[in-house]
Amino acid sequence: MAELVRIRKKRLQIPISRLRSMLKQLEEKDVDFEEIKKNLDFTASLLEAVYLDGTRQCLESEDDLQQLQSDGVPSEVTDWLASTFTQRVRRPVRRSDEKPKFRSIVHAVQAGIFVERMFKRAYTAAMPDQPAEVVNCLRDVDRWSFDVFALNAASSNHALQTLFFELITRYELNTRFKIPISCLTEFLSAVERGYCKHNNPYHSHVHAADVTQTLHCLLLRSGLVHWLTELEVMAALFAAAIHDYEHTGTTNNFHIHTKSEFALIYNDRSVQESHHLSAAFRLLQDDQMNIFINLTREEWMELRSLVIEMVLSTDMSSHLLQVKAMKSCLQQQERIDKSKALSLLLHTADISHPSKPWVLHSRWTKALMEEFFRQVGTLINLN
Repeated sequence: MAELVRIRKKRLQIPISRLRSMLKQLEEKDVDFEEIKKNLDFTASLLEAVYLDGTRQCLESEDDLQQLQSDGVPSEVTDWLASTFTQRVRRPVRRSDEKPKFRSIVHAVQAGIFVERMFKRAYTAAMPDQPAEVVNCLRDVDRWSFDVFALNAASSNHALQTLFFELITRYELNTRFKIPISCLTEFLSAVERGYCKHNNPYHSHVHAADVTQTLHCLLLRSGLVHWLTELEVMAALFAAAIHDYEHTGTTNNFHIHTKSEFALIYNDRSVQESHHLSAAFRLLQDDQMNIFINLTREEWMELRSLVIEMVLSTDMSSHLLQVKAMKSCLQQQERIDKSKALSLLLHTADISHPSKPWVLHSRWTKALMEEFFRQVGTLINLN
């Protein structure tokens, strides 16, 4: 019981801190109504989740829809379930002057919880079990010194797939956005194949896994994760996972000077980054891989826009501009735009290995040097 109370207190800390932050903004007359609206919506979602957990305990109901006996379900609830999940015709509705009985309200709440559990099982039951070696590696997933090479070895060369599964489960994004596990598995398999397309020593799926874990670590350690909505966290992790998808192992300048097909398609502007985005989003056109199939149109547009901005920011040619813009915001104490902050965060994660332990940094450096020398060899062959 004490553990349950502790967990609930922990869950309530986030909405409480959000509310206090909004009160402070109102007191200081520093009001961004759009931001407050998003914060209120997110806070309401968290409080609702805590409420549902409490309701489950109070009702002490069985965790199976079949246990809800038909004679204990009011006709109104039966009709609603039938009309929502089947094509059966509704019965005549109750007259407006008839008040619902308390027992009917309890059963309605109970049925709602069962339906929610049905959806939750559909999106979590098939999450793959991990071998002991993988579980042992993932214990350090919140640490800056996380060894992605060890994870890749333990997961039979599936570091990105394993890590992405772990993070969206930890953040409960698979249930929040109703991501079909079959689609997620197909999508991540396709992404890993795309990273292996050019057999790069450095820009591989292991690098993508490393950047995704580093971004998670930055969000967690800095506390920024509490500043973001669930959709923004989902977009950030997705952007990190696909940020170098189908990388050719060569630089943007290589494509521009060799007049490659990519350079012609993307008009010499952020050539690689534009392709990473286009090719990754093209995967989602396949219904078997569309992990965002259950997003609303508004959610999809917001996520796509944020992912595009974040991945384009990984172009090294924009490094100095990003740093200068962020310094200016901090010096002038201006409000920092979320998309700009997340873009800089992904860029930071992308080039972070020099700040990692030597055993990791030296390995990444050797892989990067090998990739550069391959490009030099290609340029020599092309004269």
